[in-house]
Amino acid sequence: MTRSDHETETLIRESLDRLAARAPDGHAVRDALARRKRRAPVRLALVAAAVVAVVAGVVVGTQAFTTADLDPAAGRPVLGYSPGWLPGGFTEQYREGGPGTAPQVRRWFAGPAEVTLSAYSTADPVWSQTALRIASLKDQVLVHGRVAMVTGDTGSAALLTWLADDDHVLTAQVAGVPDARAVAQRVADSVTPAPVGVRGELRFGPLPAGLAERSAAVRGTGPGDGTTELTAAAPDQPAVRAVVSAGSPGVNGAAPVTVRGGQGLFVAPKNGEEAMVAVRLPSGRWLTVSGKQPEAVLTAVANGVRLDPSPDYRWLGRVTS
Repeated sequence: MTRSDHETETLIRESLDRLAARAPDGHAVRDALARRKRRAPVRLALVAAAVVAVVAGVVVGTQAFTTADLDPAAGRPVLGYSPGWLPGGFTEQYREGGPGTAPQVRRWFAGPAEVTLSAYSTADPVWSQTALRIASLKDQVLVHGRVAMVTGDTGSAALLTWLADDDHVLTAQVAGVPDARAVAQRVADSVTPAPVGVRGELRFGPLPAGLAERSAAVRGTGPGDGTTELTAAAPDQPAVRAVVSAGSPGVNGAAPVTVRGGQGLFVAPKNGEEAMVAVRLPSGRWLTVSGKQPEAVLTAVANGVRLDPSPDYRWLGRVTS
């Protein structure tokens, strides 16, 4: 055993000893959970009321996805984890994933309150030492029998981090909710490896040399305002973003340019803003491609993207139970 292995084992053993020393009697745990369950509706009533205005949307469970929706494809990642419980009144409004070790992110909102579930690969150097970091902290809890850490606990916000397995680090982040630490713990305890798809309305086609797809995201308060965003980048270079949405982009000072066989607009970079190519699609929606790249590169990306005639925005604005 190397010195590093010995230090890691020692830290983990000490962390487990700390948890065991703090562990309450089983009857006390059951009583505390019963009290928390009775208090939860009162604590979250204001949060649930704040979301009434954005509840409109199609209520469809994840079981509505077809097998094809859960097959990875370019611009169509699969997110591998789902919570079985969330505070009442929260609606899912954001999903993001990507190829390789790209993070997986899902977000739910209730007014200004937010719950975010993220998954990261331990093959990513940024997350490869998470087990050691967890073991070195004193503020520890258990999630599915694994040691987890709590950070950023302010009462109304908290971040809980744990390893779902040897390959995945998960985080449950809660903000704008009373007793956020307890909420984050309950969310984490309910998470299972239940996959959902991300099927937006565009995919990258051939990309200019050096660029590779990084992520695909879908967001919106409901199916009616669904937006798809793709990003591509070269190593250590700023990303290029391709977005399809209903809103018209700001095109002040734009010059005409041919895009996708029709007239589009090019907005040159100024005041620190990125350059942008925009074109209105036959559907009436707008495609914009932006980034710190020349006009020719942005136009090439716009010409190459492929539109998906059947995007899945059904889950946007779906109310959790």
